[in-house]
Amino acid sequence: MDNVTTFPQVPHAAKPGSTPFPHPTQAADGPSRSAMAVQNKIYKLAGKAVHDFSMISEGDVVMACMSGGADSYTMLDALLHLQRKAPIHFSIVAVNLDQKQPGFPEEVLPNYLSSIGVDFRIVQQDTYSIVKQKVAPGKTTCSLCSRLRRGILYNTAVELGATKIALGHHRDDILETLLLNLFFGGSLKTMPPKLKSDDGRNVVIRPLAYCKEKDIKRHANAKMYPIIPCTLCGSQPNLQRQAMKELLKSWEIENPQRIRSMFTALTNVVPSHLMDRKLFDFQNFDRFDAVNQGDILFDSDDAISEFQRVVAID
Repeated sequence: MDNVTTFPQVPHAAKPGSTPFPHPTQAADGPSRSAMAVQNKIYKLAGKAVHDFSMISEGDVVMACMSGGADSYTMLDALLHLQRKAPIHFSIVAVNLDQKQPGFPEEVLPNYLSSIGVDFRIVQQDTYSIVKQKVAPGKTTCSLCSRLRRGILYNTAVELGATKIALGHHRDDILETLLLNLFFGGSLKTMPPKLKSDDGRNVVIRPLAYCKEKDIKRHANAKMYPIIPCTLCGSQPNLQRQAMKELLKSWEIENPQRIRSMFTALTNVVPSHLMDRKLFDFQNFDRFDAVNQGDILFDSDDAISEFQRVVAID
């Protein structure tokens, strides 16, 4: 591939006077007890998500998409842990899309990935100029940037023979997307943990689907990952997604159970109790047996109390 730089799995040799990156399982001063607890929690939840949604199978080639943010570093760490512990064998190739943003530190990811011995590819495409040319000043760039990035990564996965594309989206991303679609898109949908691309060529997985953003940030800080900020869209003010993030944060403070209930609701859908005629055949209503949930809904607080006793993903 002309636009792909390939790096072998060799240890990174630090330049004179530089400091090598800490190993992914050991911070420079050693992990604290709280850091280990967060790490183990992320590993456990990532493993549960991979199992629950059959994300990875024997012989898979998993393309881990690396942006340089805390999410992607943590996802790669979790995948490497699963690769060591899982009863199946799969390979990992990390891929970074260099979008040619001004000032992008293009040496950071190659140096880090070389230091931990992970096979990786750097794909160079100047999507930055395209986005800046097409999007009017003051408008958000996320939509066009995402489409361009997605297409390039999908093509790269095919060229590499990857059977799965792993993204670093977490629980908060999933809930934010749910609210964005609900409040501004007129639809009830979000980021699924596992998805087949529209053209059928790729399967996308999100191993961190059960993990909280705040745990991921704590983990990234403890590991001292070399974070690369996004200067294209990450710094844009007044994004609707940021508004949803702030809303969820306020709810988490007021009542954490509200957030847990929202996330659990995504796994507990009752089609007959919604209004989508494509999802439930209201026309031939009499052909269906009674639904277990019936029409009681929340006639009393008993149902809410019952849920409170159930251990939700947290």
